[in-house]
Amino acid sequence: MTTRRPALGVLLVLSSAVLFAVNGTVSKLVLRAGVDAAQLTLIRAAGAFAGLLALSLLLRPGARRLRVTAAQLPLLIAYGLAGFFLTPMLYFVAISRLPVGIALLFEYTAPLLVALWARFGQRQRVRPRLWGGLALSLVGLACVAEVWGELTLDGLGVLAGLAAAVMLAGYYVLGARGVREHDTLSLTTWAFGAAAVAGLLTRAVTDGTGGWAPLGGTSGGVPVALLCGYVVLLGSILPFLLVAAALRHLPATSVGILGMTEPVLAATVAWLALGAGEVLNAAQLGGGLLVLVGVALAETARIAEPSTGPPADPPPALAPDVLATPR
Repeated sequence: MTTRRPALGVLLVLSSAVLFAVNGTVSKLVLRAGVDAAQLTLIRAAGAFAGLLALSLLLRPGARRLRVTAAQLPLLIAYGLAGFFLTPMLYFVAISRLPVGIALLFEYTAPLLVALWARFGQRQRVRPRLWGGLALSLVGLACVAEVWGELTLDGLGVLAGLAAAVMLAGYYVLGARGVREHDTLSLTTWAFGAAAVAGLLTRAVTDGTGGWAPLGGTSGGVPVALLCGYVVLLGSILPFLLVAAALRHLPATSVGILGMTEPVLAATVAWLALGAGEVLNAAQLGGGLLVLVGVALAETARIAEPSTGPPADPPPALAPDVLATPR
């Protein structure tokens, strides 16, 4: 039995948050070089699938880990499309049009959507704090968007960020079912595989618009190919493994709330690396804090039902193995 070490768990979660945060700036540099959102999604999915497939085969029980049945395929495909293809692609669209920190705040409303689904879709009991969390998040988003002014945020970027939140919520809900039949590594491997296939099909349907020439260039003084390597290895594979390891030492709720440091870190990294265009004003910073507090309230609002029979689906808002944000 693994000895729980909470301090190590905190370190692992914060390390994954830093890697995810830096990934936002790195991804934006790749997009600025001329790689479009669909291309970057394909690069990330294919690279992560190859890396995780190799890791799955090397670790015991090897290929047996990856066995799936025909009945399991629909869930795996839907999980991969929602979380590992549509969520990151919409996120890439959002950060190409909005500051990284603002795009993340819109996407980070996903746990709130899942909590609302648990209440109204699954009829689960919730604490009153859910409604306080919803109110705080809505007020916070209004501050981030500065609705009292000229609404200078890019409309398509905002829509992409909100759509990413919806897809991310679907990823959490589907993942809560997926972890009943697959371990973290195999579930993530197949999800990235489904996303890679979707990326290839998208490219075939669009006749491969958007060439690969930008991969040979530089962005921000760094080779684009190297930046893509970061997106795959340090922005995707390693953070997922760190979160999975952290869940051996911390409750899922704690991991989820600690992971909410990511928007703050991402906004800071983007400001340092990309300049004034990423700076959030006082109202937006205050709104971002309200959003995060609201999400934290929502994530802790549901009441666990007493066990009176066969195991039920894990709670979707806090499914342990799907807490890492898939981008």
